[in-house]
Amino acid sequence: MTTTKDDTNPKLDPNPPSNMQKDPDDWVSGDEPMTGAQASYLKTLSEQVNEPDAFDPGLTKAEASKRIDALKAKAGR
Repeated sequence: MTTTKDDTNPKLDPNPPSNMQKDPDDWVSGDEPMTGAQASYLKTLSEQVNEPDAFDPGLTKAEASKRIDALKAKAGR
């Protein structure tokens, strides 16, 4: 059996393409409300670094992502 392009497993690619480095300001859905997972994680992080005001339920996906990154840095993660 020959391997075609459709048969390759992207999980085995040593250098897979990634969208994880895309700036949140460039996200197509960045202006949508943050997801439930983002809200939960942001709430937890804000409590862990003693900054409860860092949690704002009205954040967009992009704003929440940036705030999560900032709180993770503050928490040393």
